[in-house]
Amino acid sequence: MNQKMLRKIVVIAFAVILGVILFVIPVIASSIYSFQKPGVHDFTLDSYRWLIKQEGFATSLITTLKLALLAGILNIFLMVPTMVYLNVKGMRYKSWVEFICILPLVIPVVSLAIGAQSVMPTFIQNTEYELVFFFVIIALPFTYRALDNSLQAVPLKTLVEASRSLGASWNRTITQVIVPAIRPGITSALFLTFALSLGEYTITSLLHWETFPTWTVTAAQLNLLGAIALSIFSFVGALLLLMVLALFAGNTKEKSQAVN
Repeated sequence: MNQKMLRKIVVIAFAVILGVILFVIPVIASSIYSFQKPGVHDFTLDSYRWLIKQEGFATSLITTLKLALLAGILNIFLMVPTMVYLNVKGMRYKSWVEFICILPLVIPVVSLAIGAQSVMPTFIQNTEYELVFFFVIIALPFTYRALDNSLQAVPLKTLVEASRSLGASWNRTITQVIVPAIRPGITSALFLTFALSLGEYTITSLLHWETFPTWTVTAAQLNLLGAIALSIFSFVGALLLLMVLALFAGNTKEKSQAVN
């Protein structure tokens, strides 16, 4: 074994050990502590029963999942045609669109929330669905890069020219040719939007809407063990939900390949 390989193994081992110390051990310790009774060493589900019985738990959770799903769908419908056009016919506009998509990273959240809300139609301002548009905006820097990398990895112009020469319309070209080719990028963009929407707190609190992240801040102040149980539930629940979505996306991809 040469020194270069040995150095690589040492770096990987160090990274794994550091990750276990900083991430895995605290999660395991918090999980164990959330099942304990105060003052004794017995284990119980009282903290989780308390969590589920709290007012607003189910409604805020359902609201967050609904808004996150809508944000993911809207982001895909908005960004996929845009990115395809930029990479096929609008290369001269690509730098401008990239600049616009990066702006949510540099604009202060307060300015973004209050400023953007003031120009929205009144019928949207008065509903929780205005958060969907904000979730899409804060996810733009990440979804742009995910879709662009996926489009750069396929012979896009060749696929478009072949589809158009066979008489396919632009809508059919995008849905039946380009979308299957860049499915990994679309899945990544959907996951990123969904994950960011699930954890978004600042904009939601500034606009005075109650979603699961804002509800957790209030509920966590009522019970210490319940707060720990809440954090574990949020982490494990989000992780399992993303895993289910990943498995569903993988099964859909395998079925489409089998059909083709």
